[in-house]
Amino acid sequence: MFFVLCLSFAIALFSAMLVVRRARGHAGRYGYAKPQRFHVGDVPRLGGVAIASGMVAAWGAAVIAHHFGGNAGNLYINGGLALSWFLVLLPAFAGGVIEDFTQRLHLLFRLGLTGVSAGIAVLLLDVAVPRLGVEWVDALLATSPWLGMAVAFIAITGLPHAFNIIDGYNGLAGMVALIVSLALIYVALQVGDRQLAGLLVCMTGATGGFLVWNYPRGMVFAGDCGAYVWGITIALGSLVLVQRHAMVSAWFPMLLLIYPVWETLFSMYRKTARGVSPGVADALHFHQLVYRRIVHGVFHDDESRRVLMRNNRTSPYLWAFTMLTVAPAVLFWRNTPVLMAFCALFVVSYVAAYLMIIRFKVPRWLRK
Repeated sequence: MFFVLCLSFAIALFSAMLVVRRARGHAGRYGYAKPQRFHVGDVPRLGGVAIASGMVAAWGAAVIAHHFGGNAGNLYINGGLALSWFLVLLPAFAGGVIEDFTQRLHLLFRLGLTGVSAGIAVLLLDVAVPRLGVEWVDALLATSPWLGMAVAFIAITGLPHAFNIIDGYNGLAGMVALIVSLALIYVALQVGDRQLAGLLVCMTGATGGFLVWNYPRGMVFAGDCGAYVWGITIALGSLVLVQRHAMVSAWFPMLLLIYPVWETLFSMYRKTARGVSPGVADALHFHQLVYRRIVHGVFHDDESRRVLMRNNRTSPYLWAFTMLTVAPAVLFWRNTPVLMAFCALFVVSYVAAYLMIIRFKVPRWLRK
């Protein structure tokens, strides 16, 4: 696996460098008036192209190595499976690239394209949620398999947009995707699924190559296409892992991804409660409040440097927040009741922390 990890990392690293050098012209189209903008200057938003390039190239290299009798580092990736994953990824990725280039692709069109990716996954790979660890729900899923397919469709459609919501600061969404992918790889290896682990290792390496340019200086952003690559690949990997291996609790990936998922659901609720469309961007997401009300103490005459340093100091708070869910998920990946309890604990903790920040009641030791 080390071979494809290094290959995906190197290709993404080089591709991101090309984006940094050649794609600055399109970056000026990203308006300064956007409420989710927390950087100064024109930064290319095509980092997702570098991530996809590294990941897909590594998939291809592993398939070719196996075809000619090699093992690509004790790794076997079926050519048909890699092609199927690529076809699933393509519609969502195309929509993300168009949005990053033009800034004019409406949310409903992008949601529709991720829905097309989800439909391909369900029809081509027979992806479904087979169980949820609740007796009567599992019985219903067993008698009505289409319900499991519908849940899988919603998960694959929605997770790319959840990653897009938390993609607000240098290294935030990329590191969350990296941490979650490593957790999925660990459990996949525990159950002996080296092929699934290999597919995710390629994305992990590509994400690492991108992060070299993204954190801490923010020379390139993942953009919509990057968020969609992470969301589609992680959603697909999570569903396949649970579907293939009965010992893996369906709540394992749920706890892994509870931060972006709950951030999305909570954002939809608070916007609806205020009479605003859930699709309207604002600056009241959890990571944005951390940036404005917790990260302090950066004083420089140069505005761009001040914004950059506050940007950099924001992401580690959210990385730590993510680890609070990833650690118990990895420890208890078979234990459904424990995983469900940690999911509930996260929801309560998130709401309490959000209200605390909104009301300016952040403990002094957190304000740096």
